[in-house]
Amino acid sequence: MKKNLLFVMNNLNCGGAEKALIALLNTIDYSAYTVDLLLFRREGIFLADVPKQVNLLEEPQDYSYFNMPIKAAIKDCVHKRRFDVAIARACAAFIFRSEKNRVRCEQRVWKYLSKALPSLSKQYDAAIGYLEKNPIYFCIEKVNATKKIGFIHNDYDQLGMDPSIDRSYFEQLDNIVTVSEGCVKVLKDRFPMFEPKIKLMYNIVSPDVIKRLSQRKVDLRHKGISIVSVGRLHYQKGFEMAVEACAMLIEDGYDIKWYVVGEGDEREKLERLIKERKLEAAFILTGVKDNPYPYIRQCDIYVQTSLFEGHCLTITEAKILKRPIVSTDFNVIHAQIQNEKNGLIVKQDPASIFEGIKRLISDKELRDSFEHHLSKEHLGTESEIEKLYQFIS
Repeated sequence: MKKNLLFVMNNLNCGGAEKALIALLNTIDYSAYTVDLLLFRREGIFLADVPKQVNLLEEPQDYSYFNMPIKAAIKDCVHKRRFDVAIARACAAFIFRSEKNRVRCEQRVWKYLSKALPSLSKQYDAAIGYLEKNPIYFCIEKVNATKKIGFIHNDYDQLGMDPSIDRSYFEQLDNIVTVSEGCVKVLKDRFPMFEPKIKLMYNIVSPDVIKRLSQRKVDLRHKGISIVSVGRLHYQKGFEMAVEACAMLIEDGYDIKWYVVGEGDEREKLERLIKERKLEAAFILTGVKDNPYPYIRQCDIYVQTSLFEGHCLTITEAKILKRPIVSTDFNVIHAQIQNEKNGLIVKQDPASIFEGIKRLISDKELRDSFEHHLSKEHLGTESEIEKLYQFIS
């Protein structure tokens, strides 16, 4: 008899965790499992990639009140005589205004958001909150399941999470799963009482799929050096440093175009900085692309400027496509890049990023050496799905 699984996620917008979820859903053995997927908002570029075997549940109707202006939300709640939701939305509004840490804000708002979300009636063999905060909280409070599993896709401490809020939720999980050895260590240090149930499961990556998708045509419109970075326009990704490094390369006479594939809440800030540095023709924010792999495959150098990561999927993807890589020295990069062997690791500042790129541009032998070493690496992680089967057995 098939086991019933539920995955819970905020949405399927552009992001590493969202991409990892799609890869996981495309790897599950549907002869043994039936899968429901609950998205708080049914939106995102990866929505079209959800396998047809997955039952996509209706989004919680009242969730939208917490994403609309307070006056409109309360007016509609009162009109529908949802006074309980109106009060919860007003309490949430106070936290939205007063809590400066946006991550902790989301944690604190949950107890009010929770009042607007109904419990699911179906009984599941396992419920998987595939991202920290709300997806995990929902599985704990709103789902009947034999096993409950929570995924943490980033460095818990770097995210700025409040452990005192999460402790009671983590206590009710059967497994706390994260995506790199570094993230495992952080969780064990932060929550030593839960050490036995903290597990490692790498994000699922299929080299064959990535190589196939990378063959599609894109026009980078440049005969000089093309640089590509992929990621959300978010402070974590360090794109302000990328803009400054680009300015240094242009000032040094290099004919480059730097393409950043992604979208996010730092777009306006980055656009202002690009304009100030007069880099409109050199530093291009492409927006979200449902298939970034042709950009990676066709670039001369792939650059990652992150301040921190849980496990950097785009680094793995660039390695699969055998691109010369320059990456900043964030917390878990040494698990993916061996400096001077299959990529360059530089300090987290514009000058160091500039020097790393400059070195790769001028040293073809080094680029060829990186490609040679990358061609010998086994980078597929499809077998990681077996760990999930063990967690829910």
